[in-house]
Amino acid sequence: MQKQQGAGLIEVLVTVLILGTSLLALAALQSKSLQYNHSAYLRSQANILAYDILDRIRINRGAIADYSMAMADDAPTGTTTAQEDLAEWHVNLTEMLPGADGAVECVAATSLCTVTVQWAEQNSSGDTTEDLGSFVYTSRL
Repeated sequence: MQKQQGAGLIEVLVTVLILGTSLLALAALQSKSLQYNHSAYLRSQANILAYDILDRIRINRGAIADYSMAMADDAPTGTTTAQEDLAEWHVNLTEMLPGADGAVECVAATSLCTVTVQWAEQNSSGDTTEDLGSFVYTSRL
């Protein structure tokens, strides 16, 4: 009987070690899942914003050449419909996506428009400066 003394305690310690390790792995899995879901949400928002500006251009098809904005440009100020659309779109970009910027390039001769949306992705360390998400959409109007 004395040789069996303490065997129950070792079994309990091994069980607690295995349970603790599996719970830590489950927490890491949940964290990654939340990160991927947030990234998918941001990509969906970028998709919606790209469709938004393309729909605005379709409505004002006669002024397609006025819908041009480079990536680093500020929101245009003016009273034309194209300038107001680009200004509203730029505001929506900055409100809906973290660190977002966008560009629109339209060629009037071919009615081809390319919309580029970039935003800051949050990496695993929580820093939003390193990873940039990008969405490019090209459409013939």
